[in-house]
Amino acid sequence: MGSQRTFSPEIVMRGLFQFSSPRSPPAPQGAMWQMEEDDGFILVPRPGREQVEDPEQVPQYLPDIDDIIHGLEPSLWPLNTFIHYNPELGYKEHKAHDALTKFMESQAGWVVTRSAFGMETAWLAVYDSGRPGPTVSFNAEMGQNHPDALPGLGHACGHNLIAVASLAAGLASAKILRRHRLGGKVTIVGTPAEEGGGGKIKCLDAGAYRDVDVSIISHPGILNNSPMVRTTAFTHLNVAYHGRAAHAARSPWRGINALDAMVVAYNAISVLRQQTRPDDIIGLQITNGGNKPNVIHEHAGGVAVLRATSASRLRELQYRVEACFRAGAEATGATVDIEVVPGYLDHVPNSVLAAAFTKYWKALPGVPDPPLPLPGQFTWVKASTDQGNLSYALPSMNVSFAIPPGVNGGQPHSPDFEKASSTRGAFDRAMRVGKAMAGTAVDICATPGLLDQVREQWKRDMARQDGAPAV
Repeated sequence: MGSQRTFSPEIVMRGLFQFSSPRSPPAPQGAMWQMEEDDGFILVPRPGREQVEDPEQVPQYLPDIDDIIHGLEPSLWPLNTFIHYNPELGYKEHKAHDALTKFMESQAGWVVTRSAFGMETAWLAVYDSGRPGPTVSFNAEMGQNHPDALPGLGHACGHNLIAVASLAAGLASAKILRRHRLGGKVTIVGTPAEEGGGGKIKCLDAGAYRDVDVSIISHPGILNNSPMVRTTAFTHLNVAYHGRAAHAARSPWRGINALDAMVVAYNAISVLRQQTRPDDIIGLQITNGGNKPNVIHEHAGGVAVLRATSASRLRELQYRVEACFRAGAEATGATVDIEVVPGYLDHVPNSVLAAAFTKYWKALPGVPDPPLPLPGQFTWVKASTDQGNLSYALPSMNVSFAIPPGVNGGQPHSPDFEKASSTRGAFDRAMRVGKAMAGTAVDICATPGLLDQVREQWKRDMARQDGAPAV
């Protein structure tokens, strides 16, 4: 008899075929997997899927987590579908707010606060084990300040999946704490307006994470499976030039051309791009090009959106771009107003949290492609998220997960992805992510010293960020 043992009948049946013959069935030609015998059964990996890693290394709490979330799926699937087909703009996610809070209020042991943190559509759910221990928070996104949530396109960023993955993870974590008498708290924060609205930043400023040790969230796509996601930092500049009007034919020398100032700045920034880093992004738009062609333009203006791989690099880039705008004013005699609209900080992942997530992700059967990155390797994403601001305030994990793509392979913010994010296959991937996130949270509460390791890693990461808060 082989020594292999399985960690859950449910997991085995979902990830493996079982054969009662004491003899191994013939392997398909060219098959690279192996079959092992256990108590008279032959365990054969499902074709096209990886075999579960060494069962002796299966995390202690994974069978319970798997069973709990599997039992939640019949309730979470219709909730996921409701949110997807009822898209709402940021800070107006009333349907999602009501549906999610009603669902959480039906769960035993949870205390739910509607319209929390001074926002109508933010909310908080707390499970307290009654025993001292860490506090782990999951963020549930709902809506966005973006055309994604307009009729005809809908939730093209998969916020429905983000919400239900966090609910699954939070509920499973709480049940494990109760079942195994572990200390700690689990919170789920309903965070509005991720797409440009900065809902998490407002939650942070309002104290939502004041007593939280770790913040966890996920985000779907089609390219990556990774708990080591680094996003870009971005900021927004509104620029207004003020000149002096004059008739362009009779007395142009009396005028100061604000549009000339804007054009000089635009060209200066275009030239600057030659000396910027490959991962610097400068987006420009002239929003006010004057009024009539036969006048010297008194007013002109534009917008710049800047992205960089870190907050410190963004500051350097912003300084140089602002110098170009000031040069336009200096060259023409105009004056310039530069309004800085703060965006999001880059997300700094935590390798200790990522290692815990990876352990659970790989222990589940049927590991999907693409593979997770190697330990310590970042997954760079050009997009930005307000979870980045949280990662500068406390340890954070922002998991990227790949859902089955649509027919055109469209990425987030496309009609194709909007359809893909509504499918059962996408929901199943979100549930898998929820299991690994729950495992990470439980490990933090159950493993002595693990939270200290997470904190020490966060301090080292922050020390590498120029201008980061003191620790």
